[in-house]
Amino acid sequence: MKRSRPSIAQLECFVAVAELSSYRRAAERLRLSQPTLTSHVLGLESLLGVRLFERSRAGTLVTPIGRDLLPAARAVLEQTQGLLDFAASATRGPAGTYRLGVKPTLGPYFLPHVLPVLHRRYASLRLYVREAVPRDLEAGLENGDFDLILTALPVELPRATVVPLFREPLRLVLPADHPLARRERIEPADLIGESVLTIDAHHHFHRQIAEVCERLGARLRRDWEGTSLDTLRQMVVMGMGIAFLPALYIRSEIHRPSELRVADIEGETIERTHVLAWRTSSPSRALFREITDVLVECSMREFENQLRPASTLASPHEAESD
Repeated sequence: MKRSRPSIAQLECFVAVAELSSYRRAAERLRLSQPTLTSHVLGLESLLGVRLFERSRAGTLVTPIGRDLLPAARAVLEQTQGLLDFAASATRGPAGTYRLGVKPTLGPYFLPHVLPVLHRRYASLRLYVREAVPRDLEAGLENGDFDLILTALPVELPRATVVPLFREPLRLVLPADHPLARRERIEPADLIGESVLTIDAHHHFHRQIAEVCERLGARLRRDWEGTSLDTLRQMVVMGMGIAFLPALYIRSEIHRPSELRVADIEGETIERTHVLAWRTSSPSRALFREITDVLVECSMREFENQLRPASTLASPHEAESD
């Protein structure tokens, strides 16, 4: 006797309830009535012969067996979406909606220049963009919240394909009235004892600046930490310290040389390497390779004087965290 198989609708309901811990929110996400969604979940439980959820005061919880089955359900949905996307691309080119995660220290200063190019190249492709710190980007890629992520090395995901895009310099930014701002050349020794500002420790960028400060003998100010690059810039303007800021941010947001001086340190190359990453098992991996090529081509053309190709060898002191 042929055994019945779960439907795509049943699996979508299972995954949605598991991710949102709520039948109501899952029904809203899938645009179903709550009774219809509940019916799909009950049908899947009956078919599998297991309970997938339990209700408690904390909300709807996934049972242990449900947690074990969740990755397989996500994989089936991912493969199904890949089949649909492949069929669509055969007739009108790559199509579908993909979830792109990106770091807040890069996304606003990079994506506006490359997304229009991607849209012209792939008219039926849609990217749903969400910002998160690198740790959450990696977790989101692993559990299926993101289809691909734009982040920086290192990436600790054994089941992901990680392709370098480009290297972005971090440049020294000083208040216009700082003694070093009047110097034509700034040497590494000039930073000994200087107070350096950075964003809070939830960002890997913080760790990178801490390593730079330790190497150069500067003092990282832990009592004043910005929540964003904009906040950090304003703190520098107010004379609270100096900072290292990414080249793309500087290009986009710093336009008043009377307030700030942007400089490099003689003999020092401080950079971060940006990458695009996706699950190696993704059925859309061929498309993601194409997107990688477009991003590299576009970034080298648009930011010719700000970025270096990822293939260029790093200096011995280069830090590769975000």
